[in-house]
Amino acid sequence: MKPDALRGHLDALLLATLDGKQLHGYAIIEALQQGSGGALDLPTGTVYPALRRLERAGHVSSDWSTVGGRKRRTYKLTQAGQRALNAERDAWREFTTVIDGVLGGGGKWAQT
Repeated sequence: MKPDALRGHLDALLLATLDGKQLHGYAIIEALQQGSGGALDLPTGTVYPALRRLERAGHVSSDWSTVGGRKRRTYKLTQAGQRALNAERDAWREFTTVIDGVLGGGGKWAQT
């Protein structure tokens, strides 16, 4: 997948990954990779700054925990994050419907 294709969608992907879950950063990266069939292999240098940005925006909260003697920061959605995710999902559905109308070959664009 082209890296430019993710531009503007990373926050939504992270929010969706955390929907109903509390995960540490590396588990988020693994979940994105698994959920995308390996197409999304995001570097930590991309994911962690985005998580900090989402936390500053109030969309995720984090807590430190110790697992197996190692400290891990785990993230979860806030209520504001859930609302933001719902808005992102609505916008995505609208966007894909419009684009499919053009690229899918069945819209008014295909008839001209």
